[in-house]
Amino acid sequence: MSLHVALSALTYLAAKRGVAELPPFTLLLWRLAVSAGTFAVLLATLPRPRVPPPEARARVVLLGLLSGPLNQALFLAAMQRTTAAHGALIFSLTPLGVYLVELARGRERPSWSALAGICLALAGVLVLLLAHGLGALWGLFAGDLLLVGSLLAWVFYTTEGRVLVSAHGPFRTSAWSNVAGAGLLVPLAPWALHPGLLAASSVMAKASVAYLGLGSSVLSYLIWFAALGRTDASKVAVFSNLQPVATAVAAWAFLGERIGWEVVVGGALVLVGVRLTQGAGRKALPPGAAHP
Repeated sequence: MSLHVALSALTYLAAKRGVAELPPFTLLLWRLAVSAGTFAVLLATLPRPRVPPPEARARVVLLGLLSGPLNQALFLAAMQRTTAAHGALIFSLTPLGVYLVELARGRERPSWSALAGICLALAGVLVLLLAHGLGALWGLFAGDLLLVGSLLAWVFYTTEGRVLVSAHGPFRTSAWSNVAGAGLLVPLAPWALHPGLLAASSVMAKASVAYLGLGSSVLSYLIWFAALGRTDASKVAVFSNLQPVATAVAAWAFLGERIGWEVVVGGALVLVGVRLTQGAGRKALPPGAAHP
């Protein structure tokens, strides 16, 4: 899980570096091409079923829409406007979002400590969103709002995917939805793929594409699921709270991002809120590979 935290932190840095040279949709298409191709090869080497059964295909397409065109597209667009530290902090709200959705569906019991945690975490996000004022609408504020949209897509991906996970396992659910998400974006390839732009980009930009496709979308998933097979989900969840701290430090060290007061104050509120909710007598599902 320590390796998973490091991989997740580097996801935000790779995204920031990639969108510095490539348009978000171009980076998204190449990221999905790498990850979907890798998952397709892995599926081909595993025992059947290699494709989802007919009764599961509609849900797989829905998960592909949530994880690819929505979650990842909004995430990469946000990285053009906000910081890596803000991204990690907002995505640390995933357990709270899952809890609220499950609560609305009657799958969770309400808890006062969970409610207090949700209020604290939302206060932390408001600090991040409003620290620079509404005058920064096209700066950090707009980027953070896009991150909230990406977070919502990931939350619904997580809750909707539980049916497939229980029936077919986490690996096939991730692989099928990833391939479906890539397939949904194929019609945009003639206008957004821009292979010449990728070829002309720097080595660091190409490395960002490779890392987002392999390190973030494939390797971190496999490590996450391996950890879940060896210990309780609640214990694994604790490590997800280290991601914002690791990301802020890495972004300061490698990207020169400032660790402002809003990151410290908002981050503290978010992390305390997440821990309160996770400790409310329930198993909270953290942001998977993190990531986005």
